[in-house]
Amino acid sequence: MIITGGGTGGHIFPALAIANEFKSRYADAEILFVGAEGRMEMTRVPEAGYKIIGLWISGLQRKITFSNLLFPFKLISSYFKARGIIKQFKPNAVIGTGGYASGPILLAATSKKIPSLVQEQNSYAGLTNKRLGEKVQKVCVAYPEMENYFPKSKIVFTGNPVRKDIMDLDSKREKGNNHFGFSTNERTLLILGGSLGARTINESVLDGIDKLIDSNVQVIWQTGKFYYESIKAQVQNKDLRRIRIHDFLKQMDLAYAASDVVISRAGALSISEICLAKRPCILVPSPNVAEDHQTKNAMMLVKEGAARMIRDRDAKSSLVSESLKLIYDQQACDSLRKNITRLGKPRATEDIVDEIEKLIEA
Repeated sequence: MIITGGGTGGHIFPALAIANEFKSRYADAEILFVGAEGRMEMTRVPEAGYKIIGLWISGLQRKITFSNLLFPFKLISSYFKARGIIKQFKPNAVIGTGGYASGPILLAATSKKIPSLVQEQNSYAGLTNKRLGEKVQKVCVAYPEMENYFPKSKIVFTGNPVRKDIMDLDSKREKGNNHFGFSTNERTLLILGGSLGARTINESVLDGIDKLIDSNVQVIWQTGKFYYESIKAQVQNKDLRRIRIHDFLKQMDLAYAASDVVISRAGALSISEICLAKRPCILVPSPNVAEDHQTKNAMMLVKEGAARMIRDRDAKSSLVSESLKLIYDQQACDSLRKNITRLGKPRATEDIVDEIEKLIEA
């Protein structure tokens, strides 16, 4: 099997999850990754124990650049290299999870009538995946109403692959509180900005830090590595007895287990994790993403009564106060929890690999 996808963790993690599940079923399976040269998949995939080949490919910029002038040459070069990879490796199936390299390798595969599948993480499909959706046999999606982007007959609603350790968090509640040195009798707010951090969320929390301190709420605050030292310096004279500041959370399951409400960006995998964690959440979509797809992701949950959303531009003035209002509103929390639980897809990875098996056997 060939798996192609990368550029961001949002594309790489599902690709690795699919590979691991396939390998667990077929121990002698040969799995090859194809990524984009210079992107993070070229280091993350080998770290996970898989071979990867890089293509000379990148995305189009929104302004005139030298890279844009090279784009047609990169695309042609990558397509012919992809055809060579397909010819040499002879895959039984090709899977795309998004990213620059997906286009050339899936176009090459479908031109050779090799069974192919796209896994779309977001509620909004980008241009590449929309075009590929017309050519592949199956499209595994994580949101309803995706027939706006793909042929209805090809869509399978599987959800997004996420880490297994966030299942059954209620049994870890006490362990989570002990891990962070928290009382089990107080409410806990989990603030997430991803591994690199989210500037608006961090600035909003800084602006409202005194409100958080006065509220008696316990706080787990993941700042991201980029912002960590600066934030620590800015709050060093504050009363942080109930606030835990981390650059990165290695044991996310315990952070979710200890939490009552989550603040997060609205990336596809973040949302999928929160759905499985069954936590009431306030989503602050990043405005700095293609086609504003995080807002579309968040709105899908808001329409289902499964999340609250605050726009990036409004976060500084309202994020902390709205979080405190929600965390002490048990009725609202119960309603959000009930509705978000319905959207969780705990068998997403297994269901995607089931679809791959069907393609290979067909």
